Amino acid sequence: MSDNYPHRDAIDLSKTLTIYGRKPVLEAFTDAQIQPRRLHLANSNKPAGIIAEIVDKAQLKGIEIRHHDKRALSRISKNGKQDQGVALDIDCPNFKGLDALAQTAVTADDRFLVLDGITNPQNAGMIIRSALAADLAGIVYPKQGVAALGPLVIKASAGTALRAPLIRCASATEGIAALKTLGMRIVTLAGDSETSLGQLELGVATAFVLGGETDGVSDEIRCLADCSVSIPMANGVESLNVAVTAALVGYLY
Repeated sequence: MSDNYPHRDAIDLSKTLTIYGRKPVLEAFTDAQIQPRRLHLANSNKPAGIIAEIVDKAQLKGIEIRHHDKRALSRISKNGKQDQGVALDIDCPNFKGLDALAQTAVTADDRFLVLDGITNPQNAGMIIRSALAADLAGIVYPKQGVAALGPLVIKASAGTALRAPLIRCASATEGIAALKTLGMRIVTLAGDSETSLGQLELGVATAFVLGGETDGVSDEIRCLADCSVSIPMANGVESLNVAVTAALVGYLY
């Protein structure tokens, strides 16, 4: 195949995730729940060992294989230092962009999560897993200020990230603006709020914003919110892990 790769033709990028690394890509081919779309290989790869296994599995599935120089491949993987000369585009049919979100019919019972500044891949993955288990309607997962949606997040989510209803956008601010257009209430989780989660009015479509591990919800996002709530804690405990907070929101509200 050609080295030329100006754009990902014929692929809806909002519904596509690119993973990289030889072992993660090989494992993706053995997971029945994963839908590989296109395999990318560096020209410098030797056609033996795990590379040969990956190529064999790609050919068995009938997916397209493209070869690139290292520089071009690094633009695809977004991590040239760790991609090991291999990247794989995966179809994620439950992903959507803001254009598709704008066409979504929101009901009063819908609950969303918005990630703001959550940079730890372990936390991001566990949040996704909890949100999917709690049947939340969507998770706004920005590209800016949040852990890259890659192998570490996927592993922490126990693979659920590939089928979760993730809403891809540039920033949390952009995602919240789109949710507001749909008439959703924006609620931040803040330890200093005098209103507890249990006091929040039910029957209103709501997006809960989860802030970063160190600084919490950013000031910019706080200004966009309709209100904030806290989770009551006893015995001098000041805060909970953000992934635990996500689980409580998903199951208690």
